[in-house]
Amino acid sequence: MLTKAHAAFPSDNSTYERHRMTILVAYVTRPEGLAALEKGIEIATRRNERLVVVNAGAGGRDESIIDGYEGERVAERLSKLPIQAELKHFVRGKSTIEEIEDLVDELEVSVLVIGLRKRSPVGKLLLGSMAQDILLNVSCPVLAVKAP
Repeated sequence: MLTKAHAAFPSDNSTYERHRMTILVAYVTRPEGLAALEKGIEIATRRNERLVVVNAGAGGRDESIIDGYEGERVAERLSKLPIQAELKHFVRGKSTIEEIEDLVDELEVSVLVIGLRKRSPVGKLLLGSMAQDILLNVSCPVLAVKAP
């Protein structure tokens, strides 16, 4: 006799993995990025979902791109989690928003976690808001967290 648990998770693990949802975290090496990472780990662990942490940018003088040391530190943290987790680092000419949109379309993302930082009204006007672009353009729920 099959129980609900058996029906929800087929014995074929590859089928289960294909239907498993993903928590996607947009990561930068700033307090808001660390807050997003912590919240993403918390949600993915609680839901037993795959966690994908992405750091991306066009390259050049993009301050959002993590260095090798920071990438290793994040990857090591993810390797110690009780869930499937990975770091994706892209520097290939696409904007951060384009890379995030592509991953949302490619993966079954249940929620995208982003960090927010406080900015002055003039800063928002002159520089635009990456968070706003993400909120308006991705096709999945977005959770925005503030740094402590």
